[in-house]
Amino acid sequence: MSKSLTKPRTGLVAALDIGTTKIACFIARIDHGVPRVVGIGHQVSRGLRSGAIVDMEAAEESILNAVHAAEKMANETVRQVVVNVSGGHPASHTIGVEVALGGQEIGERDVRRVLSQGRTQQEPEDRQLIHSIPIGFSIDGSRGIKDPRGMFGQRLGADIHVVTAQAGVLRNLTTVVQRCHLDIEALVVSPYASGLAALVEDEMELGVTVIDMGGGTTTVAVFFEGQVVFTDMVPIGGGHVTSDIARGLTTPLAEAERMKTLYGSAISSPLDDREVIDVPLVGEDRHTSPNHVPKSFLVSIIQPRLEETFEHVRSRLEISGFDKLAGRRVVLTGGASQLPGVRDMAQLVLDKQVRMGRPIRAHGLADSTGGPAFATCAGLLTYAVNEQIDVALLKRGDNEAPAGLMGRIGSWLRENF
Repeated sequence: MSKSLTKPRTGLVAALDIGTTKIACFIARIDHGVPRVVGIGHQVSRGLRSGAIVDMEAAEESILNAVHAAEKMANETVRQVVVNVSGGHPASHTIGVEVALGGQEIGERDVRRVLSQGRTQQEPEDRQLIHSIPIGFSIDGSRGIKDPRGMFGQRLGADIHVVTAQAGVLRNLTTVVQRCHLDIEALVVSPYASGLAALVEDEMELGVTVIDMGGGTTTVAVFFEGQVVFTDMVPIGGGHVTSDIARGLTTPLAEAERMKTLYGSAISSPLDDREVIDVPLVGEDRHTSPNHVPKSFLVSIIQPRLEETFEHVRSRLEISGFDKLAGRRVVLTGGASQLPGVRDMAQLVLDKQVRMGRPIRAHGLADSTGGPAFATCAGLLTYAVNEQIDVALLKRGDNEAPAGLMGRIGSWLRENF
C-alpha cells in the first residue's frame, strides 16, 4: 500500500468499531499479509452519543455482546483490539520540526532525533495525542525528501501530521473497553481506518477526501501522496436525520428509522407526491388513528439535514487549506451514506467526483457486512495487519518512556526504506 505500512504481521487480529448507532467486531486471521475475516459480531449501540460514551454500563454490555458473537463465530478468544475514534472532536494539524546536523551525513539516529522532536510537542491539557505521522522530510529547506539517510546538510526537518481528540472522551472510551477485559492495541480515527479499507492506491497518491457518515458524527480525512494529511469531524450523522423525521412527523424514533430506511431519499423526485406513506403517531394506535403523508414530505425533512452536513464538510476543507490538495475525488463510507441520493447530493454540494467506498482489503466478508457501513471496522484490521508507525504513540501510561517509541521508529525506517 503506502510508505506508512510496515512489515505485515501474522496470527490473529481483532477490530472493534464503537459507533453511535452500532458496535461491530471483526476477528481475522492473517493470510499472506491480508486479513481474512473469520468472526463477525455487531450489535445496536447503547450508551453513546456523537461518538462519545454517555452510559458506561450500556456501552460495556453492547461491546461485550458484539465481541462475544465474533468470538463464537471464529471459535477464538481475543484479548487485544484495534479501536476507532469518532467522538471527542478529532482534529489535526501539521507541525514542522528541525534539528542541527553540522554538515555530517544523516544517519538513522538523526532521523530518530527529528521525529522525537515532534513527539515531544506539547498539546493542550484537554487534548490527547492519537496519531503522529511523518509525511515528509527536508534538508536545509529543500522539501519533498522521502528518506534523508545518507544525505548531507546543516539542518534536517520533518513535517509531522498530528491528530488529537478530547482527553476525557478518549479516557472514557479506553476505560469501557478495558472493563470488557480487552487491551487496546491502537486507537485510530474513523476516516483514516475507512480510507485504509476503501481507497485504491492511486487515490491515496493523487489526493482524495474520505467522508465517513456515521450515526452520530461525520468524519473527514484527506489522503495525499500515500498518507493521511488532514482529519476533521462534523457533529452531525444519520441519527440526526432520524430525529428530524420523528419530530417532523411526530412519530416514534423506531418508526422514523424504518421510514428513513424504506422510503428515505436525499434527492426529491417528481413521483414523490404520488407515493403515500403510513405514519404512526406518537402515543396513538395505528389502526384507530390512521395518518398518511406523501413521500415528498419525508424527503423535504431529510434533504436539508444532509445538505447542511456536506456544506459543513466543504467549509471545513476550505478553511483547512486541504481542499485543493485533496483533488476532485471523494469516497463516501459509513452507514448513513447508503441512503438513496446521498452520492448525488455530495457531488452537487462539494463539486467533486464522488463514489461509494466498500472494504477492498479484507477477505471473507459477506454482502451484509461488506458495504460502506463496515468500512471503518475492516480498515481497523488493515491498520492492525500493516502496523503503522504511530501505533507506539498509544499512551498506555503517563510515564511511557520515549525509548520504545524511538526503537519502533527505527524499525519502521529500516523496513520501509
